[in-house]
Amino acid sequence: QARSYFFFGWRHCFHFSQSLLIRLIVRNPLRHQHRNPSNPTPTMARYAYAPLSVDEGRSRRLPHEAAAESERAAKVNERMPMFVGLCVLVAITFVLSRSPQAANAGGAAGAPSGGNVSHAATVPEGTAPVAAPTYTVPAGDDWRSGSAASSDAGADAAAGPVIQISPPQSQTAYPAPTNNDVDKEPCDCDGLVDPSAIDMGALRAKALAATPPHIIECSAATAGESQSACHLPSSTRYAALGQKGATLWMTGCSGAGKTTIATALEDRLVKAYGKHVYRLDGDNLRTGINRDLTFSEADRAESVRRTGEIATLFADSGVITLVGLISPYRGDRDAVRKRHEDQGIPFYEIFLDVPVDELKKRDPKGQYARVESGELKHFTCIDDPYEPPLNPEITLKTHELEIEQSADILFRRLEMDGILEGAPKLTPPGLPNPDGDEEIDLHVPADQREAKMAEAETLPKVLITDLDLNWLQVIGEGWASPLKGFMREGTLLEVLHFNSILVDPFNLTDNKDIHTSTTNFEHFKPYRPPHRVSMSVPITLACTSYTKTAIESSPHNAVALTTQMGNIVAILRNPEIYPNRKEEIVTRMFGVIDMGHPYIKEIYKGGDYLIGGEVELLDRIRYNDGLDQWRKTTKELMEEFKDKGADTVYAFQTRNPTHAGHAYLMRSAGENLKRQGFQNPVLWLSPLGGWTKEDDVPLDVRVKQHEEVLNSGLEHPGGLDPAKTVMAIWPAPMVYAGPTEVQFHAKSRRSAGASYFVVGRDPAGMKGSSLAVAHKDDDLYDGDHGRYVLQNSPGIGSMKMLSFVKVMYDITDNVMKIPDESRMDDFISISGSKMRLLARNGAVPCSPTNIPTDLVEANCVPSGFMVPKGWDIVVDYYRNIDAGRWIPWSRPNVDPGACYNTQSEGKFGTMEFSLKSKNYDSFWHDIPIRPSEHGEEIVNFVTEIPLHMTAKMEVQKTIRGNPIAQDSNSDGSPRYYTYGTPFFNYGFIPQTWEDPELKDSLGNGGDNDPLDVMEIGSERINMGSIKQCRVLGHLELIDEGEMDNKIICISLEDKDADRIHSMDDLERVKPGTVDNLRDWLTRYKTSDGKPENALARETPTSVSEALELINETHLRWKNLCGKGSSTVSDHGFWLDSPGCKGI
Repeated sequence: QARSYFFFGWRHCFHFSQSLLIRLIVRNPLRHQHRNPSNPTPTMARYAYAPLSVDEGRSRRLPHEAAAESERAAKVNERMPMFVGLCVLVAITFVLSRSPQAANAGGAAGAPSGGNVSHAATVPEGTAPVAAPTYTVPAGDDWRSGSAASSDAGADAAAGPVIQISPPQSQTAYPAPTNNDVDKEPCDCDGLVDPSAIDMGALRAKALAATPPHIIECSAATAGESQSACHLPSSTRYAALGQKGATLWMTGCSGAGKTTIATALEDRLVKAYGKHVYRLDGDNLRTGINRDLTFSEADRAESVRRTGEIATLFADSGVITLVGLISPYRGDRDAVRKRHEDQGIPFYEIFLDVPVDELKKRDPKGQYARVESGELKHFTCIDDPYEPPLNPEITLKTHELEIEQSADILFRRLEMDGILEGAPKLTPPGLPNPDGDEEIDLHVPADQREAKMAEAETLPKVLITDLDLNWLQVIGEGWASPLKGFMREGTLLEVLHFNSILVDPFNLTDNKDIHTSTTNFEHFKPYRPPHRVSMSVPITLACTSYTKTAIESSPHNAVALTTQMGNIVAILRNPEIYPNRKEEIVTRMFGVIDMGHPYIKEIYKGGDYLIGGEVELLDRIRYNDGLDQWRKTTKELMEEFKDKGADTVYAFQTRNPTHAGHAYLMRSAGENLKRQGFQNPVLWLSPLGGWTKEDDVPLDVRVKQHEEVLNSGLEHPGGLDPAKTVMAIWPAPMVYAGPTEVQFHAKSRRSAGASYFVVGRDPAGMKGSSLAVAHKDDDLYDGDHGRYVLQNSPGIGSMKMLSFVKVMYDITDNVMKIPDESRMDDFISISGSKMRLLARNGAVPCSPTNIPTDLVEANCVPSGFMVPKGWDIVVDYYRNIDAGRWIPWSRPNVDPGACYNTQSEGKFGTMEFSLKSKNYDSFWHDIPIRPSEHGEEIVNFVTEIPLHMTAKMEVQKTIRGNPIAQDSNSDGSPRYYTYGTPFFNYGFIPQTWEDPELKDSLGNGGDNDPLDVMEIGSERINMGSIKQCRVLGHLELIDEGEMDNKIICISLEDKDADRIHSMDDLERVKPGTVDNLRDWLTRYKTSDGKPENALARETPTSVSEALELINETHLRWKNLCGKGSSTVSDHGFWLDSPGCKGI
């Protein structure tokens, strides 16, 4: 025993002596840092600690400091033996004092048995030594809640272990929390300061108050600025990580489910979505950073503060941080909130609001029972206070929710606020960002429109078909985000090979402009773009060699996109021209061989080149067909969804009229989303509106039928709730590419606000044509493949699919629903083909109480199959399918731009359109060949095709009045030039006729038409106009064995008319015009698959030769009208106007 006492005393003496010696030699720098100049007495606590560890301090010492340190070490070594000897003497004295005699003597002197001698200098006044008893802390996340706080493992967790914690003998003793200082035992502190006598909370508060709010870490930050000045910008970090940092602070009584719910949410975010998530709770905090804290109110506050600081740092780094602490005091939580707000970090206070009675029933570890028995004291929410949040972001009544339901609520909030995406939130809450995280709206601002249009007039013109116009609308309104123009070659290659493209919207890898720059096959950036977005369908613009040459010879780095009707609608910048590899595109896009496929035929009809480049829409694309109210841009749709209060949107695409089966699926999808926790899911009824094949139900029929579905509301089983539904036409063409195309269907709806897409069987499919190699008159694609591919397609992001289910008509209640397998005799199937047959037959409603099994034979349709007025529209269409009054798809209904003294009938762009003169019975026969006031070289020119228009308009020789109408193709469809945009006004000279009997030197006869004119001025001349035109010469075209002469002239109203009197003048004023004329005349039919034409001679004739031709054809016309020297056949022409054979 004496030996033990000896070593005990020696050890304490040695450590004390060593400490004293060092303090004598080495002065503590903090003692001098805190001196008041006016008061040399140090104001710091007796025991101060250096701000750096020994190792850290050494690493920062300068050479002169190292030398001083070496000198001090030498002094310690020199004087240490003396102190060791002193310690030996003290140890002996200590042993003697512990002998029974000394103990008795000490007891007689009144010293407390077993106590320590406390020196007045080491114990602060007013404190009493206190023993540090062993205390228990339950395992779990709520160890700070009180001396008997319990874990928060959730309602279904078993009671966990109780950890026995007692201070190690080599460490300072810490007291259990108590409000009764009278009962404290004296501290066995061996002469050191009694820790219980020091108010650590006060010291900590004082230290924090003295700490500057912002520490300058680098030269980029100045005094008072945030430390973020020295870090990677949060926006850049979040974009790279693909998520934003945020803190979810779960507070509530022990057992409310904080840890359980946080664990479920963490599991989903990490495993299913690959997000960076970390959970902070008692388990991982008390083992390290909070191990020094007790359960006093001050230490509880410090625990919350430290955890809040850690959460702030974690969230700032991009981690979604889940904190599960009771954190009972509102002020502490508010301080953490403010810390996040000051740093601009999202903070969600989540209150798990569970009644105490319910918690007592759960009591997974028996803690509440121990409180009831009196075994545990100071238990938060029982006999220690809990201050519930006043305005939490989320309240979870976990006693009313399943664990996954609670996790769903938190997940949806993160999703709604854009936390699960790295990009800034661009859309209303609950709606997804557009693909590529860019809002695309390429319309030119109204105040710039006039200047841009003036610029477009000077640019080379590029012809776009009506189908191309659909794609232009898709691009310009943001449906194909992040695409900003027709695809460049590199973009097209990514689409063809990967059904997606790589993007870098925040320029993380210096690839932001990869899709808006000319494709470079020689040099590549060191890093690939970091993000992949869905893009499965090529969106390209074809052109011919004629257009390619015009672009390449232009001094401008832009072109004007011009419709078939000659209207300039957009500018395309920095054009990139590359080969149109049609076979490769078709093979990779469709995966089938079928030359009769309607869209494949469109691809092969295109020119041999493709033009890529970014577009600017000069105005809103309108079709003026009575349906524009249902055409909305992606931004307009987002706003409409927002106005309806949507917290999610699900899209339903329609290619057919909507019947009660569709309505059932749409309503059921909405109810299912509500069961998932959404409060207000909004349906987007989305009829496809772009180009479609000929036998599809026309757009206007579908839209008008959908209107009746909405008008019926929920009163009919086939109706929809207009308050919860938005109808908007989807503008893209239908390409019938099956699984490839359906990915674009979903992606484009996502760019307009949809998070869910309803997918049926065989989406975007069709039957093969008679030319199909493998699937003649059979489905080209397997009906199940589209849904499967869509679910697993690259770049689809968080878009979710809702699958169709088979529904049938229940004759017991006249409602379409999922059939009940136990009573299948009560259900009948009404297929699409049966519906069409019934509509063609004009079927009427069946009796609600007597529905026949054979609907076709009975020629009736069940009353609950479709809303009545909607069925009437369908019947009208199928019974008048050939009427020609339908609108198959979105094609511009434009004004022909005709002269003021003309009148038109029918819709322009159809075979029903015709234009007549108000002043003459016939354009051909009644207008004189020349104006009387001018010389022979001036002729009258009747305009058939205005500048830039490609509609092949021509005077109708056999129709009464000889109106101007559109020529037709062999299949009866309206004919258009496809070679390019005409750079001339086209028409004819009245009272002329190219007689087939009039032969040229090669034996070619006339083409049986009036003499054609190509007016090469700069201004557009309205259709039906009569202009005075100066003859410059002519070119003789040999077209399929016929002589088709083209008079070249310039209108006297043109700005260059005074300078151009011959073909030589034309080349001088407008260089290259003759070459362009030759190219057009010889090649304009090649884009239709026909051979090139030939010219009788390469050079134009002179003015006199052209006038000779004009005079000869005028004489031939006289003969035709019976006014000449010869009599000829009337060829079936209408000649009864006053100027010809009429009276």
